[in-house]
Amino acid sequence: MQTQATELPLARIRVIEFSHMVMGPSAGVILADLGAQVIKIEPLGGDKTRRLTGSGAGYFPMYNRNKKSICIDLKNPRGQLLAGELLADADVLIENFRPGAMRAMGFGWSDVHADNPRLIYCSLKGFLSGPYAHRTALDEVTQMMGGLAYMTGLPDRPMRVGASVIDVTGGLFGVIGILAALERRQRTGLGERITGALFESTAFLCGQHMAQEAVTGEAPLPMSVRRSAWAIYDVFESRDGEKIFVGVVSDTQWGRFCEEFELEELKSDATLAHNNQRVRRRDCILPAVSAQFRSLGSEELLRRLDRAGVPFAQVNTPSDLFDDPHLGANGGLVDVTLKDGPRAGTQTATPALPIEWADERFGVRQDIPAAGEHGRDVLAGAGYLQEQIDELERAGIVQLPPA
Repeated sequence: MQTQATELPLARIRVIEFSHMVMGPSAGVILADLGAQVIKIEPLGGDKTRRLTGSGAGYFPMYNRNKKSICIDLKNPRGQLLAGELLADADVLIENFRPGAMRAMGFGWSDVHADNPRLIYCSLKGFLSGPYAHRTALDEVTQMMGGLAYMTGLPDRPMRVGASVIDVTGGLFGVIGILAALERRQRTGLGERITGALFESTAFLCGQHMAQEAVTGEAPLPMSVRRSAWAIYDVFESRDGEKIFVGVVSDTQWGRFCEEFELEELKSDATLAHNNQRVRRRDCILPAVSAQFRSLGSEELLRRLDRAGVPFAQVNTPSDLFDDPHLGANGGLVDVTLKDGPRAGTQTATPALPIEWADERFGVRQDIPAAGEHGRDVLAGAGYLQEQIDELERAGIVQLPPA
């Protein structure tokens, strides 16, 4: 089941989103899924993210459901005035443009705060305050700077994580700041300026490895060649060649694991009773486990791992998630319709917000918008009469869909 719109937790919150790519839109889609009314301001012709190809082709359809779109010429003073009117009664502004871009258009923090003191202003940047603040950044840039690419790759070959994990994490931290500011506004009546950043988000994720060095006195090795904290925490192969990750992370799990897979010699060895003892003898444990797994077909191996109650996973690709029985059974996938590119009009599934609310999931109330699709509705809601809307279109201030 999916929660009704009137019951959604942020149903009374109005958000104006000036954003592109992933970081800003990911913050916006989280708020939108939670029920906020999110109005995405796009340039004339639509957000360029709509037209990305290759690995960027999925950005727009993933991070822009449940939003309304209006296309405004923000380089024109009349367009800027129009956007300012939309901000006048908004609760939240989200932007992830280069440093100084919003201020140049008259939408800097001091400008909008003066006009709407209750507005929460969320800027999502490459860096927080400091020597790097002026730099332009990307997810991959800060993965390299923040140590994540080093920890992901081989010792001599840094490698970015295979998803826009820093963009999305940075957007998520922005949402946390927004929600905290909304709570504070209940007490003070005033909005706040919130800034999130890619580099600092990366550093936060790598903080566990910094702490690891402090504890051990040794610089952490990349995860690809790390010294594991557990004896069994590896990818194995079944008889039919399927790759399966298995972790055995407690002494209790070790006992159940050995019983299920008839590893009596290992279970009866008192020198392997505790985790740290087993870690020191990985070289003798892993060959025995690998041989046992290679004797079993994938279905039997997965069934017995489940029965043993240990963490395990098939090594899937993103394509496999479309047919994942767990995601399909509980509202974990939501249907959207592609609006741009050669496959426009195609319906597909994307992951829902990974939260249950009173045992229900947050679904799609508004499909991915076409560029400017809701311009007329947004302007009418702001008090514009039909003839005024038509004049704005004729003047090239807004781009509207056919009436």
